[in-house]
Amino acid sequence: MFDGPLNRSILGRARTKGLLDIQVHNPRQFGIGKHRQVDDILYGGGSGMLMRVDVLDQAIGALRRADSTVILMDPIGTVFSHEHALRLSKKQHLIFVCGHYEGVDARVADHLVDEIFSIGDFVLTGGELACMAMVDAISRLRPGVLGNPDSLSVESFTNGLLEAEAYTRPRSYKEWAVPDVLLSGHHQKISSWRRDSGLERTKKFRPDLYHKWLDKQRENE
Repeated sequence: MFDGPLNRSILGRARTKGLLDIQVHNPRQFGIGKHRQVDDILYGGGSGMLMRVDVLDQAIGALRRADSTVILMDPIGTVFSHEHALRLSKKQHLIFVCGHYEGVDARVADHLVDEIFSIGDFVLTGGELACMAMVDAISRLRPGVLGNPDSLSVESFTNGLLEAEAYTRPRSYKEWAVPDVLLSGHHQKISSWRRDSGLERTKKFRPDLYHKWLDKQRENE
């Protein structure tokens, strides 16, 4: 599952250049018995299988370093955001624990990890896809990973707002025209338009973000 996303495009190039060191570890390396069992039935009954605490303890313990931050993908976690990605991008060693089947034994969250994240209120077949989304969001913030680091400063969520509307050629298509200000060459007017555009887009499409941004503005006054 991890092969394509981690070995293509921006992340693939960053790994080739040695800017990122990303390794995938199969919990079955630490499985129980000749079949390398990693999951078991639930105490108290119930459908599905649960990943075992002893197996994950061995797996995490084999990888953990003094500077490690161990992260569990789980619905009980904090919803992952750009602010979290920015903070985690400054860490030197991250270990992601991906639940599967019905998830993981509750003792993993209680005793073995440092942080718990969810990427939204929906169910996936496992934590692998959530992990890949987080790895991508975090990795692109590392120095040198993006070809144009200036693009980080004007992205959506960087300042708590959505990014401004963006246009490219053709200048007019089916009577849908590019705003005149973007063709003016007046950098100050363009910058002001983009700031207002981002604000209006956030207010229209993400009122939750807009009100959060307003609250921060009031706090800083």
